Amino acid sequence: MTSPESGFESATDGPSLILVGVDGSRTSLRAAAYAAGLARRQHCRLLAVYVSRVPASVSAAGGAAAMNEAFDQIADDLKQLMVSRTAESGVVGEFRSVRGDPLAELTGIAEHAHADAIVVGASEHVGHRIVGSLATRLVRAGKWPVTVVP
Repeated sequence: MTSPESGFESATDGPSLILVGVDGSRTSLRAAAYAAGLARRQHCRLLAVYVSRVPASVSAAGGAAAMNEAFDQIADDLKQLMVSRTAESGVVGEFRSVRGDPLAELTGIAEHAHADAIVVGASEHVGHRIVGSLATRLVRAGKWPVTVVP
């Protein structure tokens, strides 16, 4: 039912897609659990994304094959974990793995998939207090509500 004055449609408020960044760290796995709970309570879909940053020094040193194998293994492990956990909770979930800059990839996927919110784990790296963490940069982008899980 749509109210002509407001344009509000009953039962369509709330998110339809929550994107969560995962990398296998403790905080990203907590973020995934939190995002799955949100998706379950909001009756929306969950998109888990693993972004692997490939250092230029690895490809220059000839370690690209080993790096690709490690990326594939981590991506497979995370996908299996996400698929099993979303199936247990009844959440409609999807998993994607990509290579590149985490900020650029997450924002690009969020825009393309029309994500309503992004959930990430807090960085555990001391250097990110100086340079800025992924979470901080996502918040500064100002395009989505961003939840940072400790």
